[in-house]
Amino acid sequence: MASVKPSVPKGTRDFSPAEMAKRNHIFDTIKSVFRKYGYQQIETPAMEKAETLLGKYGEEGDKLIFKILNSGDFITDAKLNAENINFNYKKLSTQISEKALRYDLTVPFARYVVQHQNDITFPFKRFQVQPVWRADRPQKGRYREFYQCDADVVGSDSLLNEAEFILIYDEALSQLGLKDFSIKINNRKILGGIAEIIGKPELIVDMTVAIDKLDKIGLEGVTKELLERGFTDADIAQLQPVILLQGTTEEKLAELKQVLATSPTGLKGIEELEAVFAYLKYFKTQRATVELDITLARGLNYYTGAIFEVKTNEVKMGSIGGGGRYDDLTGMFGLKGLTGAGISFGADRIYDVLEELNLFPETALQTTQVLICCFDKEGEQFALPVMQQLRIEQVSTELYPAGAKIKKQLDYANSKQIPFTIVIGSEEMQSGLLTFKNMQTGQQEKLTAEQIVAVLAE
Repeated sequence: MASVKPSVPKGTRDFSPAEMAKRNHIFDTIKSVFRKYGYQQIETPAMEKAETLLGKYGEEGDKLIFKILNSGDFITDAKLNAENINFNYKKLSTQISEKALRYDLTVPFARYVVQHQNDITFPFKRFQVQPVWRADRPQKGRYREFYQCDADVVGSDSLLNEAEFILIYDEALSQLGLKDFSIKINNRKILGGIAEIIGKPELIVDMTVAIDKLDKIGLEGVTKELLERGFTDADIAQLQPVILLQGTTEEKLAELKQVLATSPTGLKGIEELEAVFAYLKYFKTQRATVELDITLARGLNYYTGAIFEVKTNEVKMGSIGGGGRYDDLTGMFGLKGLTGAGISFGADRIYDVLEELNLFPETALQTTQVLICCFDKEGEQFALPVMQQLRIEQVSTELYPAGAKIKKQLDYANSKQIPFTIVIGSEEMQSGLLTFKNMQTGQQEKLTAEQIVAVLAE
């Protein structure tokens, strides 16, 4: 049998111990901020029923859902024949694939809320840090398997939630070391109002999908796409001043009030944004720039109120976070009238940003604090209770197996970035004073195990 060259599927990756240490630094930072704001962790399965996911992300999203082939003899089980195999792939896929890998964490969360509604205290604030899968074309910053870090609150229509999401982004990304990033905010009701005054409310999704691409394809590209999607030159003439809105937040809102004066939907969106900005006046952000961006559309169909997107200004990279308000996400599973709002951190993109900016602290890579080195079996036996004593005191400790040259043992400590070593030879065993070395400074001294614990505690 020919040997197979080991590899992973396109758009997926292995993570080394050093990479996992860095990833955990990101996850732990974000989780600690979520908890500070009252969010509790849950987990949902990697796979959901296909019917749970399909139809929730728009036509484009549906195409990117990874489906799982039914186990067993699916051809016989589904009573397939040549006709539906050859000519109706959509029907065929539902017959041979009843499960799919989750596309995001929000729809599974909505399913969770409905399924467990009798056990939940509302408002329910949850966070989730798990992988999701998308059949996207892999490129820089975009993978087919990646982690999302989501926080959502359901059962509360308070706009304080939206203001707190901005604070969560600001605090977590500031703690991770980012110095210059923008949190953009808009409201889908404003976009709905614009579609209303043009007289094309039924084309709201087409309009938002096109406008959302302004950064990528420019005004000319957006105009071309709008024409293709059923808008006229007159419609676009009305749209352009709104798309190209300039000025401070107050100036943008004042101008929008005039433009949307005849649209109750649009005015409601402006009122909601004003409430969020009013809350923010009570708080001081650390490093984030918060800006109103009318071109921000967030293509996903389920947003109904505020929408967010976060971008770093230090590295060329797509959005590193986003989210928004959805009024009836649980309605698709039979629980009507339950409003919610949520945000997501793009952990993989944040990783790439921190790596490029060299922002991972050295402590994030440290797994072992002390390596005990010995010359022979006798030294190893002497070292065992010392190692146990250090571990009891919560000092992460390793013992290098006896027999290797001391230089090799010290090289091992350096390669793993272990900051301290203890060397045990015949002299140390007789005196009970161990050679304790700081691997960064090269300084070494003779100390008892108790003194070493005290030094490390400092």
